[in-house]
Amino acid sequence: MKVTVTEFVTLDGVYQGPGSPDEDTSGGFARGGWLVPHMDGTFVRRASDWLDLADGLLLGRRTYEAFARDWPRITDPDDPFAERMNALPKYVVSNTLTEGSWGPATVLKGDAGEAVAELMARPGRELQVHGSGRLADALLEAGLVDTLRLVVAPTVLRAGRRLLSGSGDPAGLRLVRHEATAKGLLLLEYETAGRALRAEYEGVGALV
Repeated sequence: MKVTVTEFVTLDGVYQGPGSPDEDTSGGFARGGWLVPHMDGTFVRRASDWLDLADGLLLGRRTYEAFARDWPRITDPDDPFAERMNALPKYVVSNTLTEGSWGPATVLKGDAGEAVAELMARPGRELQVHGSGRLADALLEAGLVDTLRLVVAPTVLRAGRRLLSGSGDPAGLRLVRHEATAKGLLLLEYETAGRALRAEYEGVGALV
């Protein structure tokens, strides 16, 4: 399976609490709900298309517990995500969680890189990381991410947890798909491309 990371972020890289003001108030965060005003039919269709590719969800403990609280409560038969989110296998990277209440769930203890690499060796399509920014950052730094999908909202929060803020080697990405929605979301899909490239600017002529 490929590991695919899907993240909702602001222009200043915040991924905390996109769905509602009280979704994630940890650390005193009080600026949640920033994605919702920009959601539209195009965004919902693309997000649904992405979820269609999932054969499992790979989550950190914090995101898993938040999803376990929220997704089972959604009983609207017309919701395009709830049935699949609730039914998909969940793999939770945690050394403190003993078992998962939102199943089917498997808790991955010990070295996260080794556990994820073992999952990647199994047949299948995508093992999808949603939220779980610290896990996503660690997997990218370890070279275990194949695809990064970003939904960028046209807002700046100046507070909250930021994506890809940890230490590690620079990573290169290749943009393979992009789309702008009517409400201003940028839907960006990247493939990982090894180490980040660097060069010195030598004038316009050298760019042709």
